[in-house]
Amino acid sequence: MNFFGVLVGVATLFLIGFGFVWVIRGERFFGYLWWPYVLALGLILIAASLFISSDWASALLGAFGASVLWGGTELKEQAVRAELGWYPFREKKILPPGARRIKTWRAPHL
Repeated sequence: MNFFGVLVGVATLFLIGFGFVWVIRGERFFGYLWWPYVLALGLILIAASLFISSDWASALLGAFGASVLWGGTELKEQAVRAELGWYPFREKKILPPGARRIKTWRAPHL
């Protein structure tokens, strides 16, 4: 029997669960304006997974990259949920480089 698919599925489930946690905490401390950097990191991780010869490492890096990519689209919605009081809100956020310019862009969402 080949358990590779089942084990990768379980590992992906944990990576996605970790994605929920970092989106909540990341938005609280950094804010949603980091979304372009998070999207770029997700794309880089997915692209890097294409060049890894190990099946395990490639699958896990690709799943982690997809989770990070999803997190970049989720940061704005998390900011709205925090403003509604569903999650803890923090006034002082760490702004990214180019924050004024990023504020003029529409944040992506799925």
